[in-house]
Amino acid sequence: MFRRGLHLVPVVAAGWATAYAAIQIPDAAPGLAVGGWAIALCALAATAVVRRRRAPVLRAIVVLTLAAAASGAAASHVAYAQPARVQATSLGLDGGRAIDAKATVVGKIERRADGSVGFDAVASQITTGSHTTPVRVEVSVVVDPAGVEGSPGALDVGSTVVVRGTAEPGWPGDRAVLMLRASRGVTVVSPPDGALAITAGLRQGLVAAVAGLPGPGAGLVPGLAVGDTSAVEPALDAAMKRSSLSHLTAVSGANCALVVGLAFAGAAALGAGRRLRVVVGLAALAGFVLLVTPEPSVVRAGAMAAIAMIGLLLGRTGIGVAVLSLAIVVLLITDPWLAGSLGFALSAAATASLLLFARPLATGLERWLPRSLALGLSIPLAAQLACGPLLVLIEPSVPLYGVVANLLAAPAAPVATVVGLAACLASPIPLLQAGLAGIAWIPASWIAVTATTVTHLPGDLVPWTPGWPGFALLAVVGLAIGLVVAVPRRRARTRVVAGLVVALTIGVVGGGAALAGVAGRLTIPGDWSVIACDVGQGDAVLLRSAGAVALVDTGPEAGPLRACLDRVGVDRIQLLVLTHFDLDHVGGLDAVRGRVDVVLHGPTASPSDAQLLAALSAGGARMVSAEEGMQGALGAAQWRVLWPRAQSRAFPSGNDASVVLDVRGGGVPTTLLLGDLSASPQAVLTASLVPPYALVKVAHHGSADQDAGLYAAASPAIALVTVGADNDYGHPRGEILDVLTAVGARIARTDVDGLVAISTAPEGMTLWREHGRPVGAAR
Repeated sequence: MFRRGLHLVPVVAAGWATAYAAIQIPDAAPGLAVGGWAIALCALAATAVVRRRRAPVLRAIVVLTLAAAASGAAASHVAYAQPARVQATSLGLDGGRAIDAKATVVGKIERRADGSVGFDAVASQITTGSHTTPVRVEVSVVVDPAGVEGSPGALDVGSTVVVRGTAEPGWPGDRAVLMLRASRGVTVVSPPDGALAITAGLRQGLVAAVAGLPGPGAGLVPGLAVGDTSAVEPALDAAMKRSSLSHLTAVSGANCALVVGLAFAGAAALGAGRRLRVVVGLAALAGFVLLVTPEPSVVRAGAMAAIAMIGLLLGRTGIGVAVLSLAIVVLLITDPWLAGSLGFALSAAATASLLLFARPLATGLERWLPRSLALGLSIPLAAQLACGPLLVLIEPSVPLYGVVANLLAAPAAPVATVVGLAACLASPIPLLQAGLAGIAWIPASWIAVTATTVTHLPGDLVPWTPGWPGFALLAVVGLAIGLVVAVPRRRARTRVVAGLVVALTIGVVGGGAALAGVAGRLTIPGDWSVIACDVGQGDAVLLRSAGAVALVDTGPEAGPLRACLDRVGVDRIQLLVLTHFDLDHVGGLDAVRGRVDVVLHGPTASPSDAQLLAALSAGGARMVSAEEGMQGALGAAQWRVLWPRAQSRAFPSGNDASVVLDVRGGGVPTTLLLGDLSASPQAVLTASLVPPYALVKVAHHGSADQDAGLYAAASPAIALVTVGADNDYGHPRGEILDVLTAVGARIARTDVDGLVAISTAPEGMTLWREHGRPVGAAR
């Protein structure tokens, strides 16, 4: 056990737990620091009275000393930084107050899902009105790319900028003290200089070199080589995440190890001794970190590689877990906010899994597979089993083909990384750079094809229990899978128990996945024309005519919408209607980005609304602003916009400017979709209706703010309420349910009925409820 370095695991656990507690409750950091150092001193004193022959007790006291010292050091860092953080948050900057902040960019510029760009910076001064306050705190900046003023490429790591907009406090436990929304733009005061300017030019040169290459794989080259994902298309980015390949475009310990290994091998080939080889490797590592931007995640990966090189210099290469433990403790002390970073946890878990489990898994797999294949499969399998429980905390689903995708991509990734890195360094020689970029494009395209192919396989994402229960369940299942593969046959009882756990899980989860995927389509009427997806407290309504599909709103999150689309077999959306831009109507856009032909949208009210539309446009969709009287076709059906009225200022953008659609014909029942309209605009809208309606989507999830006259005039046969179970608003309210009952409508609710489907036939409509039996024909 001690030979493998596991004795340092309690040190990591104590340091991590204390750092997390300190960043979540900063006021407790001084007490935690004092307590940690006091325990460390007492334990250190105890070592003097423990006899050497009582080695186990002495080792335990040493571990306690180190754990307490790590805890005290991490808490001390938080306590030391807290006064500056409190100063920044006590300036009264929230509430939409306009500010100017001068800052230095310290993190790479990343494109966000809504089309904006974000980066981390260190603010040096904040100005409100005529008052300027000197500060030194971490901030996170979000800005529309069109709002960046300065020469092209000037915004990069090392730039000095002025951010003009508003501020709000960061989330508890975040490194960023303030979130700055640059609604009035970002001005680059000075671009990077010195070494940072050189590396920025090299990265930008690589992005330019691949710009003319065909296919989505071109944009992957800078990501694979230097972690620059600015050229990756949104659809491919989503596919990389769904197929568990997104780690390839994030600079990790694997990238650092590859660079160090190449430098080490080159020095060895020239006859250098071990010490000189280590020096060359460390120099190459430092240069690589500088090239890909010395942001926290890159420094973290570089630190782990550097500690491993030091271990090599000492001639102790078999201390893997101890080296990893030391790296984690050092990083948590120097940056305690890593304790709340899921990325840091994933990095640590992946590295530990490779050190501890890859070899036993490979040995076990050799019972069924050739040795080379077993070795190749053991690495992604170990990483998947270790990281899977953490990933379900982000999205409650498990990528079914993640291991296979990584196995297929494994031969191409290092080639694309090394050749792409060479192309980046060859920027001063354009012809050589173009040739190397073209070579790197080949393996990068293979990875892109792998990602997109895997995401189109049935059941690529298996739904999983969300939150910490899902974490615990998947951890148990992962352990059982590992035991089945790695435990020798002579320990039959352990393997049988583990096998039963795996079999039971496969049966339960596989059955649920089948119902959510291909098999689930068999449970839904195949002739459906309208479906209300159960996406929680939000709207997501599908309409289908002659094979063409429209989606009205996307719900609050991508996961539930994606599951609904997979279940009903919808891959392409001809018309996406965004009635307005509240989160419960646009929060699930990631599920459809790159899969939409036309977007019909309501009026925008903020730069973030425009950024969402820009992101959809970048995915290939055409934007159309909805106005009263606008008409169009969906397959054989016809749609008409009843609201909002052009140039009308009577109702503000948002709920009361929701797009209201009348859809009829082509197999679609006469349908009225009311968005989130309140009673006042509903009363105005009543004169524009062409009743009776077979189906009405009730406004605003069944709130009480409704006009009874509209529903009486519409005279719906079915009233559809899209609402989340146990929501905090009390929707649907009894008042609107009474109104709907009074007009003779059948009420279908997604909170009670789950997914709801309506089919049409000559004899009338059929209403199908996921959690109830079909209801017969209606008028």
